[in-house]
Amino acid sequence: MKIYSWNVNGIRAIKKKGFLEWMEEENPDILCIQETKAHKEQLDESLLNIEGYEAFFCSGERKGYSGVAVYTKLEPITVKTGIGIERFDSEGRILILEYEEFTLLNIYFPNGQKDDERLKYKLEFYDAILAYCDGLKEMGKKLVICGDYNTAHKEIDLKNPKTNEKRSGFLPIERAWIDKFISHGYIDTFRTLYLEEVKYSWWSYRFNARKNNAGWRIDYHFVSDNLFEKVKDAKILNEVMGSDHCPVTLELDL
Repeated sequence: MKIYSWNVNGIRAIKKKGFLEWMEEENPDILCIQETKAHKEQLDESLLNIEGYEAFFCSGERKGYSGVAVYTKLEPITVKTGIGIERFDSEGRILILEYEEFTLLNIYFPNGQKDDERLKYKLEFYDAILAYCDGLKEMGKKLVICGDYNTAHKEIDLKNPKTNEKRSGFLPIERAWIDKFISHGYIDTFRTLYLEEVKYSWWSYRFNARKNNAGWRIDYHFVSDNLFEKVKDAKILNEVMGSDHCPVTLELDL
């Protein structure tokens, strides 16, 4: 089973860049999208009903902002938007699909660069997600937690670590939360399989960053430790264009 995750930076924009053709070619079992920047009623039939897939959407109160979606070939048992905390759920950042063999969380984590208040919101969002995941794991659930985490974990995960030490996305307090997440039994699949491979999943639109591969790895598939034995592979498809992010993939032996 192949699960893809991609921050598309606008689902309507990426449709014009060959998204539907890419989808047909790649043929993922599940595709998780972040930053749709659209409400469901703003999408045309070609995005609402991709042949072979059922689609689920979660949008924020603010139009043209945030939003997540899942296209799935597998029929989920349940679908949930949010984690039951209004201040986080209102931005349309979380879709949770329960399947027979695992629970999938598609999350667009907040960006903390705007100001201190937004950084505080991001860190509180992180902790709320950790508590929610821990609750599911205590119930015996096996978890896939994918999406745009908006934080690079280690120096290997971005081109210029020294110059970004004081920038949200690579602050010590943000990186420490990923350490905490891992200590609670969640595994960064790509980095665990490829300890020393340098690959990025996001590049600024400025300074020819993508052309120069001056990027950050901020898109992840984490799995709970009780699912890791089923992980076959994890990849970063950094040759795929269309967004300032590229897709990341997880292959499970299910």
